[in-house]
Amino acid sequence: MQKVAVIGVGNSKFGNRNDVNVQELAFEAVKQSIEDAGVSPTDIEFVAFGSAGAGAWYEESLPAVTISEYCGLTGAGLVRCEAACATGSAAFFTAYSAIASGYAEITAAIGVEKMRQIDTPTAMEFIGRSGYYTWEFHNFGLTFPAYYALHATAHMAKYGTTEEDLALVAVKNHKYASMNPVAHFQNKITVDDALSSMVIAWPLKLYDCCPITDGAASVILASEEKVKELKIDTPIWVAGIGYSSGTANLSKRLDYVGLEAAVQASRMAYKMAKITPDQVDFANVHDCFTIAEIMAYEDLGFCKKGEGAKLIREGQTEIGGKIPVNVDGGLKAKGHPIGATGCSMIYELTKQLREEAVEKSRQVPLKNYIGLAHNVGGTGHYCYVTILRR
Repeated sequence: MQKVAVIGVGNSKFGNRNDVNVQELAFEAVKQSIEDAGVSPTDIEFVAFGSAGAGAWYEESLPAVTISEYCGLTGAGLVRCEAACATGSAAFFTAYSAIASGYAEITAAIGVEKMRQIDTPTAMEFIGRSGYYTWEFHNFGLTFPAYYALHATAHMAKYGTTEEDLALVAVKNHKYASMNPVAHFQNKITVDDALSSMVIAWPLKLYDCCPITDGAASVILASEEKVKELKIDTPIWVAGIGYSSGTANLSKRLDYVGLEAAVQASRMAYKMAKITPDQVDFANVHDCFTIAEIMAYEDLGFCKKGEGAKLIREGQTEIGGKIPVNVDGGLKAKGHPIGATGCSMIYELTKQLREEAVEKSRQVPLKNYIGLAHNVGGTGHYCYVTILRR
């Protein structure tokens, strides 16, 4: 396979973006990424577009076509990808594969979601249908806060994780989001704020849950030959990608204290990258709910099973700790526009590995120049783990 590098990235402002339509929102990220890469739209041969809610949350049922035209990408190969909340990473993997297989030299992965055009109850229903509609949503009314509450109570019962531990994740991620100009939430919070917020699905409270967000992110990739031809100063190489999936029906799983799909995807990515978890300098993990971040520490091998809460208690996932995690605010506070999240993780990894964090207080100290993105769809229904290296 050909070596593949990230050569350009862009990220829109996340939040309630009723000031733009979906094409304009995507353009914010695409324009940045093309300028960052130093290429023109006509240089891009293939586009993998990620959106999970087209035709549901917003009006365009074929957004890849309209966004491609609006961004000047008409003529490129085009495909829309869907992997629930891991959609952006699925698009990135597809764009990567087009180059690695020799079909293209320059590709783009674009993720976008416009989720704020409908009311919250309707959005919750659409998202709730993304697990197993017939069995779990239709029969039992499960939505995703309830799914992750099952994980939280299981982890608490088995390992002694507490509501305060969950709150610490929220406090950390809000702190870093407050330093990130593209983040949905710009406010810091306290443990008391988190613990006293409204219960959504016990033990998960309002501040344990990520927001419903509009946003877009774009990544330009190139082959090794194109990197040389374009004289890219700081290519960020794709070192490893792993993927896996879990059962649609949660009752068929062995336990609820972790996501087996994340374990398998990370092992695959580590093997491809020829590294071990302790060589990763920093990570962006899928903290759709605070318990998901704690489980990710364990599933990715950053600590032993059951010791995830200890990492957050000791500040080991802060900048300066053992493994800084979600120093852009994560899904929890930067926001979670479902189709864009995976590409936005790649944006953050790329900026950090180039040592280009705009807010220098968010720059992670680098030793091995390796970053990891962990993107989960549903409750482990899909999982992609991507490792980038400078």
